[in-house]
Formats: sequence, structure tokens, C-alpha cells
Amino acid sequence: MSTSDTTVLVTVTGPDKPGVTSVLLAALANNSVSLLDVEQVVIRGRLTLGVLVTCPSDPEALQDQLEDAMATVGMHVDVEIGANSVSGAKLSTHAVVVLGSPVTARAFGAISRELAGQGVNIDSIRGIADYPVTGLELMVTVPSAPAVAVPIGDAGRPEVVETASDAVDTGMAETRLRTGLAEVAVKAGVDVAVERAGLARRSKRLVVFDVDSTLIQGEVIEMLAAHAGVEDEVRQVTEAAMRGEIDFAESLRQRVATLAGLDASVIDEVADRIELTPGARTTIRTLRRLGFRCGVVSGGFRQVIEPLAHELELDFVQANTLEIVDGKLTGKVVGDIVDRAAKAVALRRFAAEAGVAMEQTVAVGDGANDIDMLNAAGLGIAFQAKPALREVADAALSHPYLDAILFILGVTRDEVEAADARDGMLRRVPLNS
Repeated sequence: MSTSDTTVLVTVTGPDKPGVTSVLLAALANNSVSLLDVEQVVIRGRLTLGVLVTCPSDPEALQDQLEDAMATVGMHVDVEIGANSVSGAKLSTHAVVVLGSPVTARAFGAISRELAGQGVNIDSIRGIADYPVTGLELMVTVPSAPAVAVPIGDAGRPEVVETASDAVDTGMAETRLRTGLAEVAVKAGVDVAVERAGLARRSKRLVVFDVDSTLIQGEVIEMLAAHAGVEDEVRQVTEAAMRGEIDFAESLRQRVATLAGLDASVIDEVADRIELTPGARTTIRTLRRLGFRCGVVSGGFRQVIEPLAHELELDFVQANTLEIVDGKLTGKVVGDIVDRAAKAVALRRFAAEAGVAMEQTVAVGDGANDIDMLNAAGLGIAFQAKPALREVADAALSHPYLDAILFILGVTRDEVEAADARDGMLRRVPLNS
């Protein structure tokens, strides 16, 4: 750019229609301008197109020509002469995904106030989902040091301004951001996930799910217990284990012991009655299209899980094995128990077999038994989880739709449905109000 050139920001707004961009660029070409940046967004049929250029000739003459040209296609144009030009592309440091049903203005306002209060700049916002939840993705820049905090009051007026001279590293700033947004999300009734932006976010290649109350609805052992008439007893032990109040291995032994003498045919009956969590098929199908490897690791039972894993075309399965003698359950499991520590070991083994670095793994679970696995993963997602797991997870989902995981990974609903439509599989199941 010559030192004599003038920087001009051109903003075109109006109803979206074919030909708007070509008319604009033709008018710009007549003035021999050079493009510095272009951004466009369409919301509900309304177009906003911004073009930053350098103009070697009279910028006011350019403005007149642009107004005449855009009038021919029914568009309004604003021209800012002498607009600031930032050299180099601005790279956001983090992605913040907000999910809700719905996302209210009050909730989103609370999120934006928390970001402002931590000195975090919002670089861009886009809608990523309208089903089964509303999803918004904010690309933000987190400062390495919170030099100035500017909380914004409910009425939009600045409140107390605090300064901090001590620098903190990016990791500490990220922790502050996660903690602050998590607290706001609970109060606002939305889910918020924070991830590092850039290649790290797009490099995930392996997703491992817990099974009971995550990939499927309910607990398999409770279904088996119902046939043995000990459902209430088993449920109480299960809930205590999920809350982390009792060692999982011991709780499993206690629960399995109550099944002694049960006919093994009951296993097939239970397997046939399993209901997937809403969005589970969509999630697995989409991940496989994207080239992900998918697996399950469960404190449940291989005899029930393997048929489901085969149906979903999963790559990895790790679960406990019920001992069966003469067609009856003995009340024991065979081999080592898949407990909290074993789940993390299984995740690492799956990653090694797939040739995937641990930073490229995602783990999804709901109970205290999943803590080690989520901690080991590059991204740990708590799904309708107990408090003990939510506290350590990178992201927590409270809505009962497993495909919300896709939005955290940066996949949009439009992309999911476009792929389903190409394969003749597109459908939207009515949601319960």
C-alpha cells in the first residue's frame, strides 16, 4: 500500500440477493482499489457485507460511485474514509459456545458482561444451532494479563473499574474464564463451553463415551435388577457410587451379587429394550463422517454393550463381563473390573491403537467414575452429570441431547443436516416442551 493511498471501509446492508457482491466489486474495480479484508454475514435474509480497501484516487468520488451502484440493487451503503487498518489477520485465542433452550437476551447479556469484566474481547459471533438447542459460538481473545476489568451494570453503565498490574499467564486467564462463565451459566440456565481456538480445536480425532446414562438412557444393571426383583436395592447403591460416596468396584460387586441365579436369557431381553440418548445416532454418524474414531468404555456389561457397539459401528469397546454358568448368572464378574482408573487406562489404550495423541481425544461421561477419563482426555465433557464430574470437566452439558457435543466441537447444525440430507436421512424429531 502506497503511503498516499487512503483506507476506506465500505459496508453494504439490505435484503440478501444474488449479484450484490459482483455489483460492489465492479464499482470498486473501476477505481483500482486493493482489497485488505472482506467479511459477510446473512441473518434471516438480511445481508451485511463489509469490505476494507485502499483507494489510490479520490475517496469521495469513490463514495458517490458506490452509492449509485448499490442503489441499482436496492442496497444501502456506508463509506468510512480513513478507517483504521490492522496489519495481519487477528487470531482469536478461544471459542466460547453457549447452548440453551432457549438462549435468552438476559442469559446472553450475563455472558457478555462476564467476558467484558475479564477484559475478554469478542471478535465474532455466529449461530451454530437451532435444534435441538439454540447454539451461539463466540470467537474471543483472552488477554494474557487482566490489565483492566470493566464490569458492565444491568443498565449498561460501567461500574467499578479495577486494575491489576501483576501479569498472569494464558493458562491462568483461561482458568479464570472457565470458572467465571461456569458460574454465570448455572445462574442463567444455559450451558457454556470454553476451548482453545485454532488448530488445537480442529485436531480432535477420537471420542470415547461412557454408556449408562450417557450413550444410552438409564442404567443396564438396574434393568437386570428389575428382572431379579432387587431394583430398589441396586438403584440406591448405583446412585451412591455415581456421587462418589462408595468405591465403584465394591459397589459393582454388591450389585452384581444380587443378580445371582438370574437366567442369562434376560441379558438379551434387556439389550433389546435399550434406548439410546436423544441425538446419539446423529452424533456417532456425524463423527464417523468427519473421520473420528469412536468407542465406549463402561462399568456396565460387555454382553449387553457389544451388540449396540456393532450396530453403531464403534471402533472400541471396554466393559465388564458377567460370569455365566449353566445358563445362569453367578453374581460375579470375570476379570478385572472396569472402574474409574481403568476407564482412563482404556482411553489411553484406544488412543494408542488409533495412533492419536491424547490431546486429540474427547471423553464424555456423567458420573464420578468418569473423572479420571475426562481428566486424561484432551477435552472432557460432562453430560447431564453429577456435581463431582462437572467440577473437573472442560465443558458441562445439562440438556438431554447428545448431539450438542457436536456444537462444542465446532460442527454446526446446518452442516449436520446437509450431510444427512445428502444421505436421505434428514429428519427432525419433535422435542418435548
